[in-house]
Amino acid sequence: MKNKNISFNLASTTGKELTYIQNAINKKHISGAGEYTDKCNDLLEKTFDLKKSILSTSCTHALEAVSFLLNIKPGDEVILPSYTFVSTANAFVSRGAKPVFIDIRRDTLNLNENLIEPLITKKTRAIIPVHYAGVSCEMDTIIEVANENNILIIEDNAHGLFGKYKNKFLGTFGTFSTQSFHETKNITCGEGGALFINDAKYIERAEIVFDKGTNRQKFFKKKVDKYSWVDSGSSYRLADLLAAFLYGQLENFEKIQLKREKIWLKYYALLKKWSSENGVRMPFIPSHCKSSYHMFYLIMPSRKSRDKLITWLDRNKINSVFHYTPLHNSKMSKKFGQDNAKCPITIEISTAITIIAIVTIALTHKLKSPSKSNAIADPIPTFLEATFHPVYKIAKIVNGHGTQIRKSRILPINTFAWSLIQSNIHAKLTTKKSTKSSIALVTGGLKLTGKSVIWVIFNK
Repeated sequence: MKNKNISFNLASTTGKELTYIQNAINKKHISGAGEYTDKCNDLLEKTFDLKKSILSTSCTHALEAVSFLLNIKPGDEVILPSYTFVSTANAFVSRGAKPVFIDIRRDTLNLNENLIEPLITKKTRAIIPVHYAGVSCEMDTIIEVANENNILIIEDNAHGLFGKYKNKFLGTFGTFSTQSFHETKNITCGEGGALFINDAKYIERAEIVFDKGTNRQKFFKKKVDKYSWVDSGSSYRLADLLAAFLYGQLENFEKIQLKREKIWLKYYALLKKWSSENGVRMPFIPSHCKSSYHMFYLIMPSRKSRDKLITWLDRNKINSVFHYTPLHNSKMSKKFGQDNAKCPITIEISTAITIIAIVTIALTHKLKSPSKSNAIADPIPTFLEATFHPVYKIAKIVNGHGTQIRKSRILPINTFAWSLIQSNIHAKLTTKKSTKSSIALVTGGLKLTGKSVIWVIFNK
């Protein structure tokens, strides 16, 4: 079977995305604030019980809009984890704010809530918790500290949509929260985001900020006879063409989330023994949290072992990545005088973490075992075979019965279905009598996927 590259991420599609895009084109409104924009915002507001949702061109721009709404100015300070994407800092630095970096917890990789209070000064305007990998920060403590010091909370919820903290959705704790619908996220439209507003007093001005500083929404609602420049702002509205795609995703979010959860849990189960035997740490989800299952990662024992794992995966055409270079160690951090932040756990984690994609296309890739010189540890080939490559496992079963595979083909199927396929083929092989002719085994109609079929042709 011809090898194919396994991309780091493949977006889930529900079947209606293209239909909605065509509808948007037919209605001749593909710019911002159209029908599908309204549909998405209405669905989000209802699902999360929000005061207001406003779709944006990105999570970055949603954060920038917040900096406008809070009138962030030079000298202001915001507290955020060093272990985050650069956008979390950029949105506020662009208006002159000073980023104050905080270290992360060793278990969840979220900001350490117990380190916040010593960093608060008279200039602190906000705390920005980032729900890493879709697992919540400890919001009770963060809220308590914020309230005691009269500081706002801005949730960077790029990873956490549909995750929960104590049965409450992430993105509903802060005065503001920002969402990402980038291609790498569970729910996507390629590029896009949203601002969730949980305090009604900011809604009217937020509409103005998103409309380049104009009161255009008042004009559309016939509250003014013309609109004009009334405030600062920018062009943050998501095109309705992309909102149409997004709506197809959002109306099927339960299906998408369930699929990712099952794949994530399968990874965890298959890797548990291997990780414990090889000093590898897997994601941790506290019992009071519900993950969004945005991504699955491994924390290797060292940078060297991480690099070897990534190299080995790459050699087998499996794309994996590592996450953030700590912001407090960056060139820009030195510019803002924050390169002296004490974040030892951030440094440690950033040199050891490997992100493994949650993708169904992994099932179409045939594994090549690495040489001993390139292997990180003997169990590595085994865990990858089990996790990503049912084709490889099936070949072992067939060949174990003294047969040779002549041809094989797999149509896309969910990762967590491989064990069912394996047992099915095993049963047929052990009961079927030998024959000189080619035998085609067809396993179809799996309830997990509805349409997925595996087709193995071999010679007895």
